[in-house]
Parts: sequence; C-alpha cells; structure tokens
Amino acid sequence: MMNTNIREHMMVHAMGAGSMNGVVGEHIGTVDHVEGDRIKLTKNDSPDGQHHYIPLAWVKSVDGNTVHLSKDSSTVIGEWQDA
Repeated sequence: MMNTNIREHMMVHAMGAGSMNGVVGEHIGTVDHVEGDRIKLTKNDSPDGQHHYIPLAWVKSVDGNTVHLSKDSSTVIGEWQDA
C-alpha cells in the first residue's frame, strides 16, 4: 500500500513547473502524518499557518523524500480540507 511509504517531514509536490531541492513539481506542503485515507500537512509549511488534509487518492508516486501528487497546485489548494 502506498501510504506505508509516506513518512513525517516528506515534501509534498503538486504537478507543475518549478522545483525545490532538485525535485520537479510545485512544493505545496510537508507531511505531518497519515490519518486513515488522508495526509495531514504541517501548519508550519502552510500559506495560512493551518493544517490541511489531502486524500491519499491524489498520490501519484512516492520517490525518496517526496510525495508526488496527480493534481496541480491550484487544484490541491482549492480542494484540500482544513483541519
């Protein structure tokens, strides 16, 4: 199961242009932890200082220290759930 590969402090990247630390995609947050079928993102790395949740169904792949999502950043930010 994919969520067993997701760990605290991993970077979360949406599809799109750009990179961070050499990882392609747009950085949209950092994993706090996995809760059931969703990922809780840290509030320290959030644009509004709040925790947000994204569904595991959005995960395209996990590579090294990065979770890659199958959606672009504007969709992710528009559809994530507030804590």
